[in-house]
Amino acid sequence: MERYGSHVTHVHAHEVGGAPTLQDVESALQELRPKLMTITHVDTSTGVAANVKELAALGRKYGALIIVDGVCATAGEEMRQDDWGIDIALTASQKAIGAPPGLAIVVAGPRAMEAFKKRSTPVSNYYSDWNAWLPIMQAYEGRKPSYFGTPPVNLIWALHVSLKEILSEGMDARFSRHKRLSNAFKSAMTALGMKQVPTHPGLSATTLSAIYYPEGVNATLVRLINEAGVIVAGGLHPAIKERYFRVGHMGAVSAGDIIATVGAIETGLRRAGYRFEPGIGLAAAQRDL
Repeated sequence: MERYGSHVTHVHAHEVGGAPTLQDVESALQELRPKLMTITHVDTSTGVAANVKELAALGRKYGALIIVDGVCATAGEEMRQDDWGIDIALTASQKAIGAPPGLAIVVAGPRAMEAFKKRSTPVSNYYSDWNAWLPIMQAYEGRKPSYFGTPPVNLIWALHVSLKEILSEGMDARFSRHKRLSNAFKSAMTALGMKQVPTHPGLSATTLSAIYYPEGVNATLVRLINEAGVIVAGGLHPAIKERYFRVGHMGAVSAGDIIATVGAIETGLRRAGYRFEPGIGLAAAQRDL
């Protein structure tokens, strides 16, 4: 946002794996009275989930438009845009929504649309200018042809299929499934003696786990897990990048996927020379599934 001339103030966590307190956020809101408040629902680098409901309520209390980055959360973490007063929800097609990558998805509420209509300066980004997109969307709603740019038809059809599957499952059932799978995976990691990056369980995302390597094991574990048949990701946060790995469990993930992943991690740990009771992670996961 700073690239487009915005004055941005960050409210940071006090430590890696933590989250800003509601008190810190409210203090910043009281002092700044910002036009916009942006919230990252799930931080991809640490696996920390924000308390979007409470944060959005605070933002609205001080008159800010609420924007939520849900790229690593939408359709996996509970989020209720209307009920929670979220003005703009941003996400992408490839994570918990379960479609191929390539689509940016924006859902704007009435307050956001009203603020857009009252703009006094042109939108500086041509592609992101709603003035170009809204007539196209309105034309399609009216079943009339219109043109701004050639759409990625294959990706839109894939999104259509994913959304049908999501609605068929039901949102509450989907949130519960993600939570159950997440709990099972995290229980397995705890049983194997590994700690999470989030500083306490209440901060842990249900779509993603960030796990510290156990003592005596380094980043070669990622390769060993991959060789056991499951792809996991290395660390992203600069301060701890070489100390942990990440596992996504979102979208069309099943109990079988969790078991296969835990099994591959156990295989990787054994090959890395880490001593543990074989099968202890698998047993812990199965208890929660």
